[in-house]
Amino acid sequence: MAAKRPSRSSSASSARPAARAARKAPAKTVAKGPAKARAKLPRKVAAGTRPATTKLAKAKAKAKASAKAPPALAQVVLAALEDMKAVNVKAMDVRGITDITDMMVVASGTSDRHVKSIADRVVQRCKEAGYRPYGIEGERDGEWVLLDLNDVVLHVMLPRVREFYALEKLWEKGAAKGS
Repeated sequence: MAAKRPSRSSSASSARPAARAARKAPAKTVAKGPAKARAKLPRKVAAGTRPATTKLAKAKAKAKASAKAPPALAQVVLAALEDMKAVNVKAMDVRGITDITDMMVVASGTSDRHVKSIADRVVQRCKEAGYRPYGIEGERDGEWVLLDLNDVVLHVMLPRVREFYALEKLWEKGAAKGS
């Protein structure tokens, strides 16, 4: 003879089957009913096509980006040199001569402290404009500071050091030979 199970209370037996049924029932993801409820669901786009609104959004984003475009790096450097009263500033386009940089800028300072402060101001202005310097050399001594900004290389020197190395003559002769 089979053993009888003990009887359960009526409240426990009615709660458990309802919980099991809730776990087994799949969640409804598609709204069936009025058009307003269906309109909130995202539309499917055929493969390879885009809705027209994306083109419009891209055009607006491009116009907004061009309005906030940072100034050219060379302009930022030259403005900072002018602001710090750098002496005898010379900018040379060296694109046809070397692949290292596009522009070489040579400037002088009146003292080693002036040379250091010119270089510091150029770095500060470049960072504000969104350009990161790749390297700075010679800041400790202050006779010749080299600032590498990738597209622009800046040499800030004391006048006697500038006269000794004559970088402008070197790059101008190279430009004359390359042409």
